[in-house]
Amino acid sequence: MSMTVRTAALILIGILGIPAVDARAAQPPVAHPRPRFEPLPLGTIQPSGWLKEQLRIQADGLGGHLDEFWPDIKESAWFGGKAEGWERVPYWLDGLVPLAYLLDDPALKAKVKKAVDSILDQQHPDGWLGPVGDAQKHRPYDVWPLFPLFKALTQYQEATGDPRVIPALLKCCRKIDAVISREPMYSWAKFRVADLAVTLDWLHNRTHEDWLLDLASKAFAQSHDWRAEFEHFPYTEKSTRHHDLDNHGVNIAMALKYGGEHYRLTHDAKDRDAVFRMLEQLDRYHGQPTGMFSCDEHLAGRSPSQGTELCTVVEAMYSLEDLAETLGDSRLGDRLERIAFNALPATFKKDITAHQYDQQCNQVICSTKGEHVYTSNGPASNLYGLEPHFGCCTANFHQGWPKFASHLWMKTSDGGLAVIAYAPCVVRTTIQGKPVTVEVDTAYPFQDDVSIRVTTAEPLTFPIHIRLPEWAERVVVRNRDAEVGSDDSTGVLRSDYGPNVKMGTSFKGGVYVDHVRRWSGTKTTIVDIKTPPRLYEGVNGSVAIQRGPLVFALPIEAEWKKVRDNPQFADWEVYPKSPWNYALQIDREHPERSIQFGPVGRSPFSRTGAPIQARLKGRRLPSWGLERGAAAPPPKSPVASKEPLEDILLIPYGCTDLRITEFPVLGH
Repeated sequence: MSMTVRTAALILIGILGIPAVDARAAQPPVAHPRPRFEPLPLGTIQPSGWLKEQLRIQADGLGGHLDEFWPDIKESAWFGGKAEGWERVPYWLDGLVPLAYLLDDPALKAKVKKAVDSILDQQHPDGWLGPVGDAQKHRPYDVWPLFPLFKALTQYQEATGDPRVIPALLKCCRKIDAVISREPMYSWAKFRVADLAVTLDWLHNRTHEDWLLDLASKAFAQSHDWRAEFEHFPYTEKSTRHHDLDNHGVNIAMALKYGGEHYRLTHDAKDRDAVFRMLEQLDRYHGQPTGMFSCDEHLAGRSPSQGTELCTVVEAMYSLEDLAETLGDSRLGDRLERIAFNALPATFKKDITAHQYDQQCNQVICSTKGEHVYTSNGPASNLYGLEPHFGCCTANFHQGWPKFASHLWMKTSDGGLAVIAYAPCVVRTTIQGKPVTVEVDTAYPFQDDVSIRVTTAEPLTFPIHIRLPEWAERVVVRNRDAEVGSDDSTGVLRSDYGPNVKMGTSFKGGVYVDHVRRWSGTKTTIVDIKTPPRLYEGVNGSVAIQRGPLVFALPIEAEWKKVRDNPQFADWEVYPKSPWNYALQIDREHPERSIQFGPVGRSPFSRTGAPIQARLKGRRLPSWGLERGAAAPPPKSPVASKEPLEDILLIPYGCTDLRITEFPVLGH
């Protein structure tokens, strides 16, 4: 059946009300629905300001040096060695490629080229890329490690234009087709099919070879049905089954994009909207104030002392970035910012020379001693180190900041540009065949205003889709011409509120507005986001303080104890040196009456230089102590305490090492 006839048939089926067949059945795929947004090639967006600083810290820390000393990269079977030849090199490259090209770092780019050359030069005659099994007894022709490798290679092709990449990927995809036709996907691959679909879609957009869509359809038919799992979600409590892959945190984070990728084949609205059902269920039963869910290593309930694996954080971010392309929904950017500005930086030593496997929202001690609260992870899981508990996060964490930077903006189907997330950057692209530069100057999320400066070589009319975060009480979008410094009322805003709204109008958050104007020379748009404090409702009536995308936490003075020296980077236990068991005095109905915010330092994600601080009152709660090597769950609020009232200073969650985030609340 041709694409045209098949599409007409589907329309007729919808009109007649004929029941649909199982969307996962292995059947010829239909034509893609057109994504609302289009990702920009790697290198189009360059980070600036604090974001560039974070990438530089990563490059100077673990991110830029793993291959020099860590056997799983340096001596990998991917490069002819005897160490692991499975997922770690692909994970590492998936983050190192964008890090190298976003920083335009010659040394990092040389490392990338050396690795890519080795992998492409050793492609097997049958198309397979990489080792066929390894000394660690990973099964031959396990297709899972190819999924992250493909994402690394597609980014490399975008950045370099290397003509070898697409033919090599096509040849390897043919081999994958043969492999899964002989033996259906199993284990990790079965649960991570969406990551293969990302590359198949990328290749189809460039080659228009429809067998790639057939392969995607076959892979989905062999996959775990994530949409069905979350339509009848079985994991509503802390997991006791520790080896099931369908309640495994990283698998779930990757699966957030499962419905969106499947939607491109099925056109099924339930696939399109599946992510919101997934997020709702995860928030309800396993949610954390950072926008993440507990998973240490499996789903672990809502206690803020349960952990969240670092791999889960970066994979959830990437899934949201991928979904933003398909859905163009402002809620995805909201969630992405919450994770990126809280959960991501909190899980690193601030110079990124060490990381945790698990982070905890109420994290008061990091020690191997005694019993532990984790669902299935070991006693080293929340240590800061080279590879605490397990080395997957050591390889995989690299993609977090770089992919966030490379997905800040996208092109739109109406010929414009869209903000996915706010951070300082410069975008250099073309619109209507003409060069356009967009400079984003902001200290967001630590301040509320964002300056978007657009420069065109000649007059052009196009829209900029401006995301209004859902937590905004009020957003004002206005023009300011950079060259004269005066207000300019030209242009209109289009949104759900109306087709032609005047500049300077105040909006509620939670939507996109399209700023349409004739851009000429350099024009500046100001987005002023008013964000009052909000309370996150935690377990036992506890609360966490939120403002904009930031979560605030009590920083606990820490004593760092080195427990293991590695060739370049050490492992650390961390012990508290200041009190942490406080209950807050807060007006639940009007939290703004209880909390004062003010600027402090100028170093994002640093305890000593935190850019913003929250001030409120609280009392010590002596009965609240440790339980199973972690802070006990917050006592049920309201609580009483005879301890003196104290000033409590909170800083952004991502600036802390040890912290309390969810607090009990004092009674009146």
